[in-house]
Amino acid sequence: MFTGIITDIATVRAIEKTGDTRFEFTTSFDTSKIVLGASIACNGACMTVIETGTDWFAIEASAESLDRTTLGDLSVGAKVNLEQATRVGDELGGHIVSGHVDGVATLTKRIPEGDSLRLTFEVPEAFAKYIASKGSVTLEGVSLTVNEVDGNSFGINLIPHTQTHTTLGAKQPGDRINFEIDMLARYVARMLGKD
Repeated sequence: MFTGIITDIATVRAIEKTGDTRFEFTTSFDTSKIVLGASIACNGACMTVIETGTDWFAIEASAESLDRTTLGDLSVGAKVNLEQATRVGDELGGHIVSGHVDGVATLTKRIPEGDSLRLTFEVPEAFAKYIASKGSVTLEGVSLTVNEVDGNSFGINLIPHTQTHTTLGAKQPGDRINFEIDMLARYVARMLGKD
């Protein structure tokens, strides 16, 4: 489980495509404390650490992960939002995030608003019912509050801190973004028989 509070922006240092795809990320995390098998959210996708080095760690992404997320779009040098799994007793600063990416949204608008940025995204129609004004959504692993909803489009606001401490501040219209719907919305829809 995660909270959607990004604690590092990593750089892709290597990609190797074999049966699955191996990614290596350079990080500021203390990799001597990362155990093999640990979960780290990479742009919101919960991935398993398979190897570590002095300032890097590696994961393997299956075809399913590549199909459901933007991980397959990454290239060497790309920036990636990271969050280590939440430990019992950690502050829950964002919202409960599983790291199970539901799909890919598209950034459609980027408008400066004071020091903030207003971003508008489109999600596939099937997910529109899960997005609610003033509800939570996870984009590239970042816990955010939805400002408004219009069909399958919704807007969020990025304060300056979020712009500089995540990769979202650099995103441009047309960019593909991992999204995870709010876990509570998923269960409410299931209980009401709408899923």
